[in-house]
Amino acid sequence: MGFLDVLFGRKRLPEARRDDLFALATAAVTLDVELGLKPAPRAGVCFKPLSTGDFTRVENEMTELVEALASGSGSKVRRERDDFGYEWLVVEDRELEDLVTAVHAAAQELAERGFGSQLLAALFRFEGGQGPVYLVYGYKRGAWWPFVPKGEGQERDNARELALKAQLGTELPFEEDLSRWFALFDAPV
Repeated sequence: MGFLDVLFGRKRLPEARRDDLFALATAAVTLDVELGLKPAPRAGVCFKPLSTGDFTRVENEMTELVEALASGSGSKVRRERDDFGYEWLVVEDRELEDLVTAVHAAAQELAERGFGSQLLAALFRFEGGQGPVYLVYGYKRGAWWPFVPKGEGQERDNARELALKAQLGTELPFEEDLSRWFALFDAPV
């Protein structure tokens, strides 16, 4: 932040940290073998859209890039807007590595065009046991957290989330501040 930003009370959003996204591919063995969690065939990247022409152009180019990348691996890509007005780029593929690569490509494209601060989270769904388990990557902090919805309502299984952190803590860089483990109910993933 520059002097004028401090003087006028402006705050810059932190740039996205994308490096630890690939740690999920390494943790896939533990998720499968030790925890019985299989990757669902879809994942998504969530970002806050801007109403500028430049951002719209970059957003469209990002979608085209990911679609081109996805077609080479047999993936499908779609865009959705959630109830809060955030945009989701949802990728469907049977291979976790292809999902991680496509999500990373989308984030990389936004960041390289100067919109990395608009990236919010990447979401990967796993199935097995009592219900779905989500692993969320927060771009602002460069850290993971589990999200386990419980039942039909807007409840979370906090005990299972903490157990997942303990079981995967050596393989994924987890967010230490539990108040930042945001729930992503009704995400299109």
